[in-house]
Amino acid sequence: MTDVPFRATGFAPRRVAWASVATLLGLLALWQAAASLGWLRTEFLSSPLLIGRALAALIQSGELWQHLAASLQRLAIGWTVGTVAGLAVGLALGLFTLARSPGMAVVSALFPIPKIALVPLFIIWFGIGEGSKIVTLAFGVFFPTVINTMAGVDGVPRGLIRMAQSFGVPYGAIVRKIVLPGAAPAILSGFRITTSTAIILLVAAEMIGADRGIGAFVLQAGNLYDTDNLLAGIVVLSSIGLTIAWLLGQLERRLLSWRGP
Repeated sequence: MTDVPFRATGFAPRRVAWASVATLLGLLALWQAAASLGWLRTEFLSSPLLIGRALAALIQSGELWQHLAASLQRLAIGWTVGTVAGLAVGLALGLFTLARSPGMAVVSALFPIPKIALVPLFIIWFGIGEGSKIVTLAFGVFFPTVINTMAGVDGVPRGLIRMAQSFGVPYGAIVRKIVLPGAAPAILSGFRITTSTAIILLVAAEMIGADRGIGAFVLQAGNLYDTDNLLAGIVVLSSIGLTIAWLLGQLERRLLSWRGP
């Protein structure tokens, strides 16, 4: 009797950590080789070695930590405010008929507006200080969170909800034990989008009006044609994005362990 090969792999691609690290290291090696061989002009595109030296100097002087602390504080506050508000509104749109049509009308009208274009307006409203920057981040994070949360609620199998209702499960318990777990994958996927959006808006807001922050540092380095420090700032921003993505990956593994491997 011939054995039948197992085919039910479940479309579950695995993450291979060493492949990610090897890819990044390979790209850096090619970049450094191109600079060392003279294929790249380092006055326009610094080599990884020069960028590393610039980062080391910034760390040693303490300047990097001052800029990084200011940016991380704005990022944390703005993203948290926008996310909490977006989750509340998204759940309301996904659960309540009376909220959906009016809410979606407002979201559909405001979501396509480029948030960077609103930064000068927010500065007029909230001043040049921290308020305008935090509002810019929160506004940019709010709308994707609303849409992903509502889509996640809509994606919950209605058969499960009807089954719970037929057994007399209270409304609040249905939301906690069925709707929220079922919507969690879409919500967490939305977090990956909103964190990237928040970083982009953070840099834009800091470039327009800030003395401290990675965005302000990058702008200053660009005005001085200091490509070493400019790219060092970009590396820091990329590192922030990679760190947040890793943290979200760990959060997904914990909260979505019920899905299995």
